[in-house]
Amino acid sequence: MLAVAGTERSTSTDGAMRLQPIRLGLESPVFVVFTSIDRTLCALEKASQLAKALGSEIEILAVQTVPFTLPLDKPSVPFEFLVRRLKGLVAQFPMHIRISAYVCRDRLEALKCVLNHPCPVVMGIRKRWWPTRDERVARKLRRAGYNVILVETG
Repeated sequence: MLAVAGTERSTSTDGAMRLQPIRLGLESPVFVVFTSIDRTLCALEKASQLAKALGSEIEILAVQTVPFTLPLDKPSVPFEFLVRRLKGLVAQFPMHIRISAYVCRDRLEALKCVLNHPCPVVMGIRKRWWPTRDERVARKLRRAGYNVILVETG
């Protein structure tokens, strides 16, 4: 099964746009942060084991960073393309997986806005001897108090 969710945009009193997660009644999903198709597939396998043990569902967070030279509503890669690819990815899993897709300027700040602190966050990474971009994001999320589980791929 598949459900697609997103964010509500609200404008604060200072005029800045704020991301607010849409929660469709899930108490504590297992979050999977989209990194790449292969790495996210490995992370989904680990998250499905974890979700089964916890009795919860899985939610994929696809955060697309848009450079400042482009407007937020016109990313360089069409948003629908990413969601279509993710739908194909989750079709091979028998459990309910929700896809939440976001556009932002800062990936880390967007993740902090939509993640719930007590929920586990699973990220697929490619292990290198130097810290990759995804490892740096995971480290910063851990420092902010999130429960991040890294799944290394070849």
